[in-house]
Amino acid sequence: MHILVLGGAGMAGRKFIERLARDGQLGGKTIAKVTAQDVVAAQAPAGASFAFETVVSDVSVPGQAEALIASRPELIVHLAAVVSGEAEADFEKGYKINLDGTRYLFEAIRLAGDSYKPRLVFTSSVAVFGAPFHEKIEDEFFTTPLTSYGTQKAICELLLSDYTRRGFFDGISIRFPTICVRPGTPNKAASGFFSNIIREPLNGIDAVLPVSEQVRHWHASPRSAVNFLIRASTMDLNEVGPRRALTMPGYSCTVAEQIEALRKVAGEGVVARIKRVPDPVIDRIVAGWPQNFNAARATALGFTSEASFEEIIRVHIEDELGGNFVK
Repeated sequence: MHILVLGGAGMAGRKFIERLARDGQLGGKTIAKVTAQDVVAAQAPAGASFAFETVVSDVSVPGQAEALIASRPELIVHLAAVVSGEAEADFEKGYKINLDGTRYLFEAIRLAGDSYKPRLVFTSSVAVFGAPFHEKIEDEFFTTPLTSYGTQKAICELLLSDYTRRGFFDGISIRFPTICVRPGTPNKAASGFFSNIIREPLNGIDAVLPVSEQVRHWHASPRSAVNFLIRASTMDLNEVGPRRALTMPGYSCTVAEQIEALRKVAGEGVVARIKRVPDPVIDRIVAGWPQNFNAARATALGFTSEASFEEIIRVHIEDELGGNFVK
């Protein structure tokens, strides 16, 4: 089995490939090769039994998608994107990469011929929803995004459903919650502070909170994100039906509840490293995001996530910090 991961050098791509290396198979099939595409080189996973290839390219450049699928990978996992804050700040870049790059990929598969019909997993976002919101967003809630990033993801969801309906590939869009706690350093995502106010204090570093503690949001851990990708890559998509976009399960809490969970797990000294510095731009973006979901379809189809924010923090400490943190 050959797997192509677009955005393979990013956090979710790296963790997904590391999981494949540990398992050595996917859905009962032995993995022969993994190709990781990104704008920077991806690192080979340790202990992999499969061949690993890293490709440095930009799928928003015409012709690059055709080169990536020339070897006919059976599974394509599409994680490549400009994140929310950057897509809002740079209108042209957001549409070029998030929309044009995705459509180039879809078109390359459609025109490939030879009866080529891969499984395609596209990572979307809960940013496809826009206010006014219900208390809990149901699976039938309409998508009216209030950001460029959410609009780009919503368009790609529609394209994926149509290309799947026409039989060009077998696709599924999975709408990630905000993935928290993200390892590494802060990125340009507007949602980045949700991770920053946990990750940095656990490392002994001050963190900035740019919004009110009453802001509520929908979260899942990186470990859950990988599990979402595994499930989407291996399940029988006939069970999903023609509505190929699924909102992933997660945990809804306020920033204040995040901080209280950090206090319970790590103590007052860690919480004291959070500094309140309001940012009206971030506050405006976050105000247009949904806060809570009833992810009934995804849950019924076997997708699972954490049941508390304390659990999310403990996953981060276990997976990224070796069980230790700076008190």
